[in-house]
Amino acid sequence: MAAGITYTPITSTTVASNTLSITFTSISQSYTDLVLVLSAYGQTGQDGYLRFNGDTGTNYSDTVVRGNGTAASSVRDSNAPGIDVGVISTTSGVFTPIIFNIQNYSNSTTYKTAIGRISNANSMVTALVGLWRNTAAITQIDLVERTNSGWQVGTIATLYGITAA
Repeated sequence: MAAGITYTPITSTTVASNTLSITFTSISQSYTDLVLVLSAYGQTGQDGYLRFNGDTGTNYSDTVVRGNGTAASSVRDSNAPGIDVGVISTTSGVFTPIIFNIQNYSNSTTYKTAIGRISNANSMVTALVGLWRNTAAITQIDLVERTNSGWQVGTIATLYGITAA
């Protein structure tokens, strides 16, 4: 038996002018999981936060591991104002692919987790896991650029719904 479509595009946006945040609102609760895919266009050293439901409190934690084939590093954030997206770009004017899987987003009895993968221009690969310590169903996702240079023109963000097989 052939499987049906698993990834359903919910919405997509292309940044037309530099902006400090990209927001997805009124997210349907009819999927089991979400996948957020970005082709982020940035400046050197730019990074950001992933936040849910407009929560700017210190209700997030994450563990980030990165490496470039020569050196590796890790960092753990507790009581942070968002899940660390990591370094978006190490070279100005280069697109960086970013993928976040957000599990069980509509469940209203468990904390929410996100797993992210980022690969930037200098062969730096980042893997991270983040936690939002809130049991509310996710109805809004904010990508907040935190170095104040903004998500650059041409950045594309697409949100997909995942239907259980």
